[in-house]
Amino acid sequence: MTAQTPANLSQSEPAVSRFAAAIKAGEFLITAEVMPPKGGDPKDMLEMAQGLKNRVHAVNITDGSRAVVRMSPVVASAILWQNGIEPICQIACRDRNRIGLQADLMGAHALGIRNILALTGDPVNAGDHPDAKSVFDLESVRLLKLINSLNQGFDWNYNPLTNGPTNLFAGAAVDPQSKSWSGLQSRFEKKVEAGAQFFQSQLICDFDRLDKFMLEIAAGSNKPILAGIFLLKSAKNAAFINRCVPGVNIPDSMISRLANAKNQLREGMLIAAEQVKMASQICHGVHLMAVKREDLIPEILDLAGISPL
Repeated sequence: MTAQTPANLSQSEPAVSRFAAAIKAGEFLITAEVMPPKGGDPKDMLEMAQGLKNRVHAVNITDGSRAVVRMSPVVASAILWQNGIEPICQIACRDRNRIGLQADLMGAHALGIRNILALTGDPVNAGDHPDAKSVFDLESVRLLKLINSLNQGFDWNYNPLTNGPTNLFAGAAVDPQSKSWSGLQSRFEKKVEAGAQFFQSQLICDFDRLDKFMLEIAAGSNKPILAGIFLLKSAKNAAFINRCVPGVNIPDSMISRLANAKNQLREGMLIAAEQVKMASQICHGVHLMAVKREDLIPEILDLAGISPL
């Protein structure tokens, strides 16, 4: 997979989202998540992302996930783009007001970044700066509306963008395992109406629930849904996620399977591959999360029978 970088784009040829092109072509979509560096050196992030070339359509760059301080997702995404890797830049509302959000979105566009995942953001008390002040001037639905407005050439207050509109391809998160079915449907419909062009889900364990979501809520939206697949590295790791990640419920049977395995990491890879196969029969793609072991994603895809792009 190659991508045009800002250096080889002509003035008349805007950067194109190849991820959007894959959606239009009806391909089975594969994305993966990579964290920005905690510091000024992007070498480790680049090594992880380079290993995903030709295996994923785009690489998500997180924005202060779990409220832990890391490099700006816009800067990290630009670094990937300059190295031929298409990013999906996550933008969360937790740390910026509407002025800051618009500034970052316009800057992302100028740097050639096209794919944006609009998020509300994790609460600060979950992270490494629990005394920080939250902003939450907007939340994800209004952030999607803001992106739509910028794409039409207007700011939040409907003042014209005198130096031209943005061209951003916005997506949103969805949690098919939400306890409130009516709340899930309402939120999904609002995000579609606000301009979401694709959805990446939270970690999925209940594929019957995902199937029900696809049939009863997502059907007719004409928006691709990517199932969140998480690499569980051990039974201890799974228990930690259950305890610390809101809305996640990894079943005891899966934790026991990991605990009883001779090689728990390998078992976690097999579970992830099985889940990729299940998702391929239900929805439009998968979003792979393998925190700090992104190097294993190509092998997981091989185990799932997914060929290189």
